Amino acid sequence: MHLGRDRSLEGRERDLLRCTTTLHRLQSHPWHGISAGDKAPDVVNVFVELVPTDLVKYEVDKESGHLKLDRPLQFSSQCPSPYGFIPRTWCKERVAAMAAAATGRQGVAGDGDPIDICVLTERPINHGSIILRARPIGGLRLFDRHEADDKLIGVLVNDPAYGAYTELSQVPRPLVDRLRHYFLTYKQLPGASGAGAVCEITDEYDAATARQVIRSAMEDYGAGFA
Repeated sequence: MHLGRDRSLEGRERDLLRCTTTLHRLQSHPWHGISAGDKAPDVVNVFVELVPTDLVKYEVDKESGHLKLDRPLQFSSQCPSPYGFIPRTWCKERVAAMAAAATGRQGVAGDGDPIDICVLTERPINHGSIILRARPIGGLRLFDRHEADDKLIGVLVNDPAYGAYTELSQVPRPLVDRLRHYFLTYKQLPGASGAGAVCEITDEYDAATARQVIRSAMEDYGAGFA
């Protein structure tokens, strides 16, 4: 935008504000405006919402695309790895059908969010609202009451420590256990231990199953938002 030399300071400020507002409107929505990746489901784009140093839970506001504060974490448990979602995926009928078929449960619904994924890396990532590329290597089949809420696990592409992993079985067991513990407890409220578990992990699965979950979620997204 040309800002003429004869313009007043107030006029230039208005132009700059207008330009900034236009750029903001053109910024891609992290769920709908970014692709799942040109090599998905083998390698996927991940929008990171949460990192291990966060003491509150952030998530993308579905309407605006901005990262919002969802809630403070009630206990000292923190996510062991960067955590976010795969753009242009949706956990709906096809993902729910996979979970129901694997467990024999009835009345399973998708949670209505993009597919979640934790990304293993030895390099500290100290803030969210970034995009990275990851290779899915497996997942945790999690139910939030009657809703399927799979937690995929991937490795950062070219990560010097984890980048060569291709299967969840290669990950050190204590790290998998920390991930399981986080997702089994992160929705618990103080004093609510007698009310029954909110989340349940029925099983862990391999890279091939993780890729099928992603395919199903991409199909759910295409059916719902195309």
